[in-house]
Amino acid sequence: MGDCNPRELIVLTHGFMAHRLMLKVLAGRLRRAGWNTDIWGYESFVTSVTTHARNFSDFLAERCSDDRYDHIHLVTHSMGCIIGRMAIHQVQSEKIKRFVMLTPPNRGSFVATKTAKLFGRFFRPVAELTTEKNSLVNTLDDPSDVEVGIIAAEQDALVSLESTRLKVPHEHITLPCLHSAVLFREDAANLIHSFLRNGTFRDAAAPAAYPENSQ
Repeated sequence: MGDCNPRELIVLTHGFMAHRLMLKVLAGRLRRAGWNTDIWGYESFVTSVTTHARNFSDFLAERCSDDRYDHIHLVTHSMGCIIGRMAIHQVQSEKIKRFVMLTPPNRGSFVATKTAKLFGRFFRPVAELTTEKNSLVNTLDDPSDVEVGIIAAEQDALVSLESTRLKVPHEHITLPCLHSAVLFREDAANLIHSFLRNGTFRDAAAPAAYPENSQ
């Protein structure tokens, strides 16, 4: 990995009931590959995805106004992917170029669907991320004007492979791991590096990956 543009920034964010510390390994690998990185974290697990997205959009707007950077890329995990989708729609900056989603519940989580009646009243994101057609996540517009790459987990116990996909064109690849293990895999970092640099997963040195056709 290498040959990164010093005028590009990767912004990372995590998923539900996680912490920015979970991104340290991945961010470190990307920095060693030559990228500038910044981690945005959030602490409230009862707050609506909409509120998190508004806060994230403020953060992204500040980074987009920074003259040091020509392009901003997003790398997000799980619910952070939905927060990112909403945030870039609000910011609508031409600087935001590429977006890598790690195990995203783009069409909802079957676990959220099963637990919504029990926990949805206390944890709003649980109700917002169900697979129901009228849930928040299933009423969002798909990302536009940004290149999207999705890395799914073959043994994901929270999100089905089908639910990771978008309706707009995107690259999609599956790794043989669990939902959060993708954050700690070297091949995942290689795939992210490849997509953010070249707009494709195909150039990554990731022999354990299972590439799929783009939609």
